[in-house]
Order: sequence, then structure tokens, then C-alpha cells
Amino acid sequence: MYITSHLSIKVFVGALTLAAVGVFFSSWRNESCREASNHAMLQCPVGFFILPNMTSCHAWLTCTDIFDSITATNLLLGQGAVKLVYLGKWRDKEVALSYLMDDSMFEDFQHNVQMLRQLTPRPSASHKWLVQLVGWCFQQDPPVLITEFHPMGTADNVHKMLHEQFTDNNTLSVRFKLCLDFVRTLEILHNQNTGSRVLCDSNDPQKALSQFLLSTNFRLTLNDVDALPLVKKTLGQLVKCGHRELTGDYIAPEQLWPFEDIPYDDTAMPGYDEKIDIWKIPDVCNKLIQGCNGAASLKLHLFDVHSKCKSLSPSERPTAKEVLESYLTVMKKLNLGNKC
Repeated sequence: MYITSHLSIKVFVGALTLAAVGVFFSSWRNESCREASNHAMLQCPVGFFILPNMTSCHAWLTCTDIFDSITATNLLLGQGAVKLVYLGKWRDKEVALSYLMDDSMFEDFQHNVQMLRQLTPRPSASHKWLVQLVGWCFQQDPPVLITEFHPMGTADNVHKMLHEQFTDNNTLSVRFKLCLDFVRTLEILHNQNTGSRVLCDSNDPQKALSQFLLSTNFRLTLNDVDALPLVKKTLGQLVKCGHRELTGDYIAPEQLWPFEDIPYDDTAMPGYDEKIDIWKIPDVCNKLIQGCNGAASLKLHLFDVHSKCKSLSPSERPTAKEVLESYLTVMKKLNLGNKC
């Protein structure tokens, strides 16, 4: 599926230890809110990226750039079904290096790069909703994808981070902003120029959060985009998340096999649209705010909109934009919008 070549990224023998990364990680977190906001407001055109402490945008790295200027460490940041992610360096900047694990998954790996290149940007003064693409090389063996490094890691670790390392940030305001970020991301995905992208790789709240990175100012940044099928309602184009039978309360009703007396058959399974993402919103938000002081009161204020999200009929569920508007109303009512 890809061309094997003699290109290889230089490996830094004195790889960072976990302790060293912890020190670096803490220094990143101590960056002021003003500095973080300034970086977020620097927007680059398509085909370019900007990393922290850079004053101008740089073109996406090519295979030649990667071979000449990327240094890889042996510090494993994460592992999934498609890729292994290591810490690397470009010049003096930390980056995340994602290597394809299995040749048979090349199509998913390639789709990830395609989505990072094509998703319609939605600039925000407060945070960047999608991880920055730095470069890629399919001709290398193994193929590599390079993105901005987020030292806080994936958002499925948010509870541990807030309880054990950043207790001052363990507030309902911080946690509810994460709920808003999740819904805001869905609103962007559902309103792409080409149609509605569906966040398929999210079969439970923990898995859904693992698709996001946690920024140093505690915001969600979508990272894993290798499973975002496209809905085109005007053309009658629906989607299915995978080819296996899905089960569980977190799964929207229309994702369940509808024929009780017939064995599951993927070819006979009806398709569905982006409203499956709306069904999942209450579970993800409840996961984010659980155990936090004031969470019970917040859930009461969210009861109406969350009940609508759980409507059995997809057409009766609100849009992501409508959920976002309800969340913002509740945030203002409860005065949860204080800046960092």
C-alpha cells in the first residue's frame, strides 16, 4: 500500500525519561493564560503550522524535511490499533510522531492525514479545536504523521490529572468548559462544507475522550480523526460505524441491530446520520463533571437538553448547535464562564 524506502528518522539515543518529560510538562502548564491565548490567536493558512514560541507560520514538513530535521526519541506517548506515537523534536520544538503499526491499516492512517488536511478550520480566540498537522511522509518505512505535541496527553486521563496534579483547576467551571468543547467540536464536524462528519470511534465515554488531547489550559483538542465518515443527507448518503454489531446503552438506538430474530448481517444493517453523536453528549458531559462539587446542581440545569439528546427518534434530538446554545445559557446562568 505504500512505498518502502531507505528514508528513516534519526533516533536520539539519549531519549527523554518520563521524569524529564514530567519536568517539561510542568513548565508548560505554568505558562500564563495570556501566553496561551496569544498562541491560540496566531492562525496559519492551510498548508502551514505554528508551534509554541514560534513567531511565524511554517509550511507543512515534507519527506525531505522530516529526514533532515526530525529527531525521534524512544519515549512512547501512546498506542492504538493504527499507530504508535513517540515524542520527537523538530529544531527545538517537541512534536508527536505517529508511526503506522500495521500495513493493513494504511488506509485508516492515510485517512487521518487527509482529515487533518481537509477539515474546515474554525479559528477561535480561546483555543484550537483540532490538533495541528506539522507534516507527514507515506514513502518512509514505516509511514509517519507529525503533529503538535500536547504534554497533558489524552483527555481520558482528565480525572486523574485534576485530582492528583492540578487540584486548583479541579472546578466545575473547568470541567463544564470541557463539555462545551466536546459539543463545539461536534458542531464543527456536523457543519463541514462537504456534509456532516460523524465521530464514529467513540463506543463509550472513555473511548470518546481518548480521541481528544488535553491542552495546557485545560481545553479539548480533537486528535484522532481516522474514523470520521461523511453524511450527505441531500444525496441520501448515511454512515455505519464499522462492520461489527454494536451494543450497549451508550450506543444510539439506530445503531443497534433492529431484527431480534435474525443474526446480525452487516449488509442488512441500516445506515444512520450525525444524530448518533447527539445521543452520546449527556454521557460524555456527565463523565467529565462527575464527582465535582456542584455537579448535581449542574445536571439538573442540563436535564431538559440532555433529555432531548436521548430522544429515541433521531429527528427529535437537537442539533449540536442547539445543544451548544443551551450549554452557554446554563454557563451564564450559573456564572461558570470565568477565564483562567
